[in-house]
Amino acid sequence: MNQDYIKPNDWSIIEEGFNANHVKASESIFSIGNGAMGQRANFEEHYSGPTFQGSYIAGVYYPDKTRVGWWKNGYPEYFAKVLNAPNWIGINVTVNDEQLDLFNCKTITGFKRELNMKEGWLSRSFTATLQNNTQVQVNTKRFLSLDLDEIGAIQYQITPLNNNATIILEPYLDGGITNEDTNWDDKFWDTLKVNQEGEQAFILSKTMKTDFHTCTFMESKVFLNKAPLSNTPKCFTDSNYIAFSYQAQVNKGETYAIHKFGGYTVDRNHPKDKLIAAAQNALKKARTLGFNKLLDAQKQAWSHVWDMADITIGGDVKAQQGIRFNIFQLNQTYLGKDSRLNIGPKGFTGEKYGGSTYWDTEAYCMPFYMATKDQQVARSLLEYRYNHLEKAIENAEKLGFNNGAALYPMVTMNGEECHNEWEITFEEIHRNGAIAFAIYNYYRYTGDYSYIPEKGLEVLIGIARFWQQRATFSKDKNKYAILGVTGPNEYENNVNNNWYTNYLAQWCINYTLETIEKVDTEYQSDFQRIAKKLKLTKKEMALWKAVADNMYFPYSKKHQVYLQQDGFLDKELITVSDLDTSQRPINQKWSWDRILRSPYIKQADTLQGFYFFEDQFTKEELERHFDFYEPFTVHESSLSPCVHSIQAAKLGRMEQAYTFYLRTSRLDLDDYNKEVHEGLHITSMAGTWMSIVEGFGGMRVKNNTLHFEPRIPKQWENYSFKVNFRNRILKVNVTQKQTRFEMISGEPLEFFVNDKPLSLQKEQLLALN
Repeated sequence: MNQDYIKPNDWSIIEEGFNANHVKASESIFSIGNGAMGQRANFEEHYSGPTFQGSYIAGVYYPDKTRVGWWKNGYPEYFAKVLNAPNWIGINVTVNDEQLDLFNCKTITGFKRELNMKEGWLSRSFTATLQNNTQVQVNTKRFLSLDLDEIGAIQYQITPLNNNATIILEPYLDGGITNEDTNWDDKFWDTLKVNQEGEQAFILSKTMKTDFHTCTFMESKVFLNKAPLSNTPKCFTDSNYIAFSYQAQVNKGETYAIHKFGGYTVDRNHPKDKLIAAAQNALKKARTLGFNKLLDAQKQAWSHVWDMADITIGGDVKAQQGIRFNIFQLNQTYLGKDSRLNIGPKGFTGEKYGGSTYWDTEAYCMPFYMATKDQQVARSLLEYRYNHLEKAIENAEKLGFNNGAALYPMVTMNGEECHNEWEITFEEIHRNGAIAFAIYNYYRYTGDYSYIPEKGLEVLIGIARFWQQRATFSKDKNKYAILGVTGPNEYENNVNNNWYTNYLAQWCINYTLETIEKVDTEYQSDFQRIAKKLKLTKKEMALWKAVADNMYFPYSKKHQVYLQQDGFLDKELITVSDLDTSQRPINQKWSWDRILRSPYIKQADTLQGFYFFEDQFTKEELERHFDFYEPFTVHESSLSPCVHSIQAAKLGRMEQAYTFYLRTSRLDLDDYNKEVHEGLHITSMAGTWMSIVEGFGGMRVKNNTLHFEPRIPKQWENYSFKVNFRNRILKVNVTQKQTRFEMISGEPLEFFVNDKPLSLQKEQLLALN
């Protein structure tokens, strides 16, 4: 049974009624962010019940020393941790000498929490009776500004309902925070200075080891019945903490309120000795606008995001809510403003996965950002990997590779590998292929080739060198094998000849050789620079070619399918439908030994290859492989259902495609995998977008041209989306009876619908029955 307390709504995530058992899950689901920082939806006032406090600053991390039972050569020295940053949202509330704490109230009625995705704010309201029998109404609203991305704003209002009350509002900064996820219980932060200037407060901190310097800051103003009060607050400080105390006598029915601005300045963006000055500058901008005008600016900024990124769905509120939630969280996590940043699988919603960069960015997020943003955003994601090429070469050297072979990390903050499971770190080498595929995919979609001679070819050569050295020539097979790997299906470790990995290796080498030829012909000076720098020779390229031309692929003649890996048919092939539901999810119910011996697939593996390289297989081959592998797939990775949804749609299996879509879009809202309390699955949310645009919309790029094969689930009346294809913005609207294409802006566009050529001018509309 999945959770079902989130109310269906087109534009908002809504929770009604207070339930302490939902608090941790809701802290994840209602998280807010602005690309530069983010926070779980913790209450502003004190809460003594189970909670997972979390505020995070983009790019600030700690190298937590790896903890293992025994050390292996090549093991990463540390596992990077996104750090729980000093807390600026807190406001202690005291009513007639009793602290407001929802965990200890006599009664709580009218509790409502809302995350308004259209306008980018989080609100909460409730009526509570405290143990002292004072009844209060509380209304809060907060947001993290997209325009002033160092600033967050809180409006906290409290009204005594049954008698007059002495109310104290105590906004504070707390630098004495810890991570839930720590290997050695290290101290991650060092507080350098706690400072007060008028109604502004500052805590200067630095991270241990990585030496990031931050300033956490706040400024507050109190109001009675909307009129500003000028009472000077008391100030309390200790070595990690500073608070202001505002006390007022509030009559029954009057509203006492505080506006609190807070946030972070970081030495990634400012000189270390100017962090307080930068914070004061940010606060001045916020104070000049005030809460309401800053909120109006927030609404405008989100309106601009939605204008391009929105997907509408008619007749299915849960599906509509799901896709907007996914698009909203992606934009809260990464907006493409800072090329030093990337997209962590949990974004700013929890500590799991360390807030690091995985292959998810290249495999899943690139298409979303290419189609809904300016192409420079996607190019920045590619440049992030180019900037880490030297580290990728160092990573490969640690494992015994040479001659500039590059192994990109499975998990990274700065280009170094920092994952702490050996079967992932050493074996899940398919991530190299996803990074090469993203270079190809970027050019295919944007038509911008300039990245490849400037930077991309060097990355491709490093990856090709790795694959050539990683392959082993098998005399028995008279082919090249790739031994001891883990594919995307992490429920098989240390297997030989994972088909997806072998196929990617062959493709990477061939694509690199094609690219070398093109750059040599068309960008000769770039090629000469690169060949000289990398000492590239025709003899070396011939070695690559030998590996690619003689790559081994396990195949079953009986089933007429490529085998996921050499030993797949040795397993007891019991399908998921024959597995007792009490055994699910198997990663929480079974031993790892039992999982590894089972046929169950955590996520699309062989089918991931068919997704990337669909054009290289027939529809019949896709159908055969889908029918063989889908029954064994448990989808216990968030990255899995979207690929199956796209392929089911391609095969015309709309009911199945719709079911997979609903699962990927509501993975967190409905908590399919019983883990949402740890944080959201941000990177897989881009797969939800792909499920509609590539799945139901059937969008592909072939021969530099957009192709569509529109389909619509029977549960929907209509759906629409926009794509930015080579600086042309095209809107697609699909109903049960027709498909409409509208050119919003840009040069004329030629495209195909169900293999029929069509063309559109700017502001022209075309309807097809």
